[in-house]
Formats: sequence, structure tokens, C-alpha cells
Amino acid sequence: MSRTFHFLYILVLVFIVLAVFIVINRTGYSYYRLGIEERPFHPADASLKPSGVWGHGYGIIGSFLMLIGVGFYMVRKRFRSLGRVGLLKHWLEFHIFLCSLGPVLVLYHTTFKFGGLVALSFWSMVAVFLSGIIGRFIYIQIPRTIEGRELSLNEVRELTSNISDTIRNMVTLDDASYHTIVDSTQGRAEMVYKNIFVRYFSRVRNDRNTLRNVRNVLRRNNIPKPQRNRVIELVKSEISLNKRIERLVIMQNMFKYWHVAHLPFAIVMLIIMIIHVGVTIAFGYRWIF
Repeated sequence: MSRTFHFLYILVLVFIVLAVFIVINRTGYSYYRLGIEERPFHPADASLKPSGVWGHGYGIIGSFLMLIGVGFYMVRKRFRSLGRVGLLKHWLEFHIFLCSLGPVLVLYHTTFKFGGLVALSFWSMVAVFLSGIIGRFIYIQIPRTIEGRELSLNEVRELTSNISDTIRNMVTLDDASYHTIVDSTQGRAEMVYKNIFVRYFSRVRNDRNTLRNVRNVLRRNNIPKPQRNRVIELVKSEISLNKRIERLVIMQNMFKYWHVAHLPFAIVMLIIMIIHVGVTIAFGYRWIF
């Protein structure tokens, strides 16, 4: 899948979720904004209430989409025999799409009124959805192969280029200038700031100072602008990779803790959903069948 096609693919998925949300909200807004006592007198109550044709359908389709999204992604992730059936990152993106569209439909199935055991399932669904957003952020911070396999620390270190030889082949510099540039790209000692925000902005400031020093060194050596820009881009790439190496262990640990929070909420949501469906059928509620 080319980058352009992949971008369009993501754009279509986002558009579908937004379009469904906007269409349902627009067509039923006058009903959903009413209090629970006034809704039985609304003309659309028979179709939009949780047991109505549309309301019931939202719940069934939304639940079905979430089951597909969770089930198919877990199967693809667990069984190595399916390793050639699409890239794992594409499966993850489709999993996120289904598990975003499903909760939107379930939300309108509840008509924003829920309580008891169903409320626990709903808030578990919300927790799964929100933790999924956090998990996606953590996921993209961990370097991976094009197939989506997580890289080890040693594999990431092997990605670093031999910048010293590359710079020697690019430009002619005196020894002091050459060592200044090469040393600026080496892995740096962990900062001692305990506050994560202070540490982050300190790193940003240090990186800017590093790039400014490299530019000054290149200008002092009268390096032409095209070559100067190539060296700067190379230094930026090395700094970025070094930062990813520093973050790798932290992100891997965060991802493990994230699973501890994400998976139990998903299990609770699915169990209560099954109970809810079973009770609904037992009481004789049917959709269009």
C-alpha cells in the first residue's frame, strides 16, 4: 500500500465515523435533547428508543462491529500463520476504526440514558475507547518493522548510520569541526530532571542548540548551502533516532502497563454486553427479525 493510498484509506475511515455521528445526531437531535419523561410524546420515539427499530439496530450493529474489531485483530495478532495476511499496523487501524464506530452507534442506542449493569458496560466501553487512544500514541512511539513487528533495542541501535564516514564523504572539514558535529549526534546521558515536562522542554532546547552549533560550524567552514542542508538533515535524523532509543524501554514498559488497564475493561464490557443481549432476548425483544 503506497503512502498516498494509505493516507486516503485512513481519511475514508475517519470520514465514515464522522459522517455516521453527524447524520444520526442531526436526524435525531430533537429527540435526544428531550428529558426521559418527554420522549414518549415525540413522534420518533417508537423508532429511536432503545427497543425501537433504529435504536435497537444501532445497538446490534455497534456491538457487532466492536466484536469484529476486537476478535479479528486478536486472531491476526496471536496466530503467526496469518502473518502474511496484511500488515499488522493496517489491521490495528481497522480495529481502531471498528472500535470507534461501534461505540458511536451504541451511544445512540442508549439514547444517552443508562443505568444499572448496562451503565457499567457503557463506562467500560468508554474506558476502552479512551485507553485505546492512549495506547495508539504509545504504540507509534515504539520503533517497528514495516510489517508492524516491534524492534528490540539492539535492532534499533543497528539502524543508526555511520555518520562519521558519511560526513567525511559529504564535506571537507578540519578535525575540530568534524568532531564537533559527530559528537553532537551521539547518545546523550539521561537527564536528571524528574518532572517529565521539564525534561521534555530541556531536550527540545538542547536539540535546538545542537543544530544551531552544527550550522555555525558548517558556515565557518564555508560549506555550500546544498551540502550544509544535507548534513543538517543527517544530524536531525541521528538525534531523532537517539531520542527514540532513549524512549524505547520507557515506552515498552508503558505499553505493558497499558495492557493491564485496557484488556480488563474490554473483557468487562464484552461480558456485560453478552448478559444484556441474553436478558433482552429472554424478555422477548426482537429487532427486525
